[in-house]
Amino acid sequence: MLRRMLYLLTVLMLVSLSLAACGSSGQSSSTTSGGSGGKKLIFVITPAYDNIFFKAEADAAVARAKALGYDTVAATHDDDVNKQNQLIDTAIARHAAAIILDNAGADATVAAVRKAKNAGVPVFLIDREMNATGVAVAQIVSNNYQGATLGAQEFVKLMGEEGNYVELLGKQSDTNAAIRSRGYHDVIDQYPRMKMVAQQSADWDQTEAFQKMQTILQAHPDIKGVISGNDTMALGAWAALQAAHKTNVIVVGFDGSPDVIASIKQGGIKATVLQPAVHIAQLAVDEADKYLKTGSTGQPEKQSIDCILVTAQNADQFGVFGPK
Repeated sequence: MLRRMLYLLTVLMLVSLSLAACGSSGQSSSTTSGGSGGKKLIFVITPAYDNIFFKAEADAAVARAKALGYDTVAATHDDDVNKQNQLIDTAIARHAAAIILDNAGADATVAAVRKAKNAGVPVFLIDREMNATGVAVAQIVSNNYQGATLGAQEFVKLMGEEGNYVELLGKQSDTNAAIRSRGYHDVIDQYPRMKMVAQQSADWDQTEAFQKMQTILQAHPDIKGVISGNDTMALGAWAALQAAHKTNVIVVGFDGSPDVIASIKQGGIKATVLQPAVHIAQLAVDEADKYLKTGSTGQPEKQSIDCILVTAQNADQFGVFGPK
């Protein structure tokens, strides 16, 4: 009887040791990879999805990463720098292989990206640059200046090279806002009969653009055109113009959003500049994959992708931030 009890105890001890060894091995694998089942993990961090542009780029990055065999986490910082920093800290803690980031501020983002770099987590910026080089592995953005000059040329043409107009600006913390405005004015200011009567920031926001446009119309009811730093603000401005029964006012946006392209087809907003957001997000993941496998992207850190003018003549050719 005693011999049988000793035998059973020995078997139980062996089983326990075996289970402990299996559990230890699995935990080590998860910690190293950051993902499940030994897969590496890519974090995709963007502004809020209430702007379809950011939803489109996040979806494209996640889909490409999964197709390449990575686990993914997608999260939004809502243009809150503190929230962005927390998300980057989470990515570091989870041993992410890489971060794809549409950042929350050109200056405020630098420290967080440097922290990720120092922790061995490479960061690939999309859409928005930051005010530092040598910290992120890549900064892949639309050629905002080139796109803005395209939009401005079409705007001047639609305006007949004369008339009072309004400019709606994006967030001051976003370098894209200043670059697009400079591109607009490098073209429009060549035409002395084009007069800007108001220039206000609506922070890329549709509701704020609607409210700002209502106020501007009270002071300048005779405006002939509105040029906007993005499509979301263009939609807000257009809604205000419709409410004021001023649908003859020319509106040009920037982004190439499906909603604005639909408006162009219906004869509302007259033009937009399409940013290839889906292509840029996919390209960032491809470069992250190459960097993780070879230690190099084979490309310069700063890369710009040309934009495309969308008008009633070619609107049918485009889908969600790219050609159909």
